[in-house]
Amino acid sequence: MKPSTPLANAQKIKLFAKELGFDFCGIAKAGFLEEEAPRLEQWLNQGMHGQMHYMANHFDKRLDPTKLVEGAKSVISLIYNYYPIEDLTHKAGYNIAKYAYGKDYHFVIKDKLKTFFEKITEKIGEVAGRVFVDSAPVHERAWAAKAGVGWIGKNSLLLNKKQGSFFFLAEIILDLELEYDLPVTDHCGTCTACMDACPTDAISDPYVVDGSRCISYLTIELKENIPSVFKDKFEDWIFGCDICQDVCPWNRFSKPHQEPEFNPHPDLKDMTKRDWEEITEEVFQKIFKKSAVKRTKFSGLKRNVRFARK
Repeated sequence: MKPSTPLANAQKIKLFAKELGFDFCGIAKAGFLEEEAPRLEQWLNQGMHGQMHYMANHFDKRLDPTKLVEGAKSVISLIYNYYPIEDLTHKAGYNIAKYAYGKDYHFVIKDKLKTFFEKITEKIGEVAGRVFVDSAPVHERAWAAKAGVGWIGKNSLLLNKKQGSFFFLAEIILDLELEYDLPVTDHCGTCTACMDACPTDAISDPYVVDGSRCISYLTIELKENIPSVFKDKFEDWIFGCDICQDVCPWNRFSKPHQEPEFNPHPDLKDMTKRDWEEITEEVFQKIFKKSAVKRTKFSGLKRNVRFARK
């Protein structure tokens, strides 16, 4: 039996989010992302997605959630914090992105989303829907901004006034009408810290990141040799990059996560540059057994270390 009002349902959903450890929950009305369509098309036409061909696939689904869930009425956007208790940047000789310190977030958050969906059907009633965590053509940041969870910053990441940007985004698309939240205003102002700090000039224009120049793309998505034009510009990053987040003033509000699964393998903290340079496949499999770092594979990590080495 469903409660009588969209507001009551929305309140229940936000309560479920809190119970499951999500830091923020916003809800937007499902529909075609009219403003985003020309921006995405231009970004793709300029080749800023590099070899991430999946970005060009399912263009219509990326912009219209009703093509992912028939009769979709609501897009629930969720934030899950991953800011580490201890920042290992530069302590470990070479750097990996903070989101990859612990267990792969896809597994951790997907389990929570399944529980979330079960709670919705149990407490609100039978609804059709799907859960997503970076796992389908969902324009995550656009929906999170539309739902008032934050605004899209000049580094193209979602920023939240209370928490900065060190968090994962997840979505639940439902065929249930809910009370919708309003977007928040942009609070980047005249700040260009992220643009100024990027060593590969990936953010040449505000709010537009040339993915093909981004260190995260070059160390994870690119499968061939890294172009020599980027030599000596990696600043010791070998998997992903946090530079544009580390310099963002809003990240002074980041608080350590409460998720044990995101804590790093003990051996990761003690890795020196020499350890990284001499890493064996056995050690790689041990430290990164369930980590997102496995996306680049052992050979990819070795390539990145060689390239970053001065």
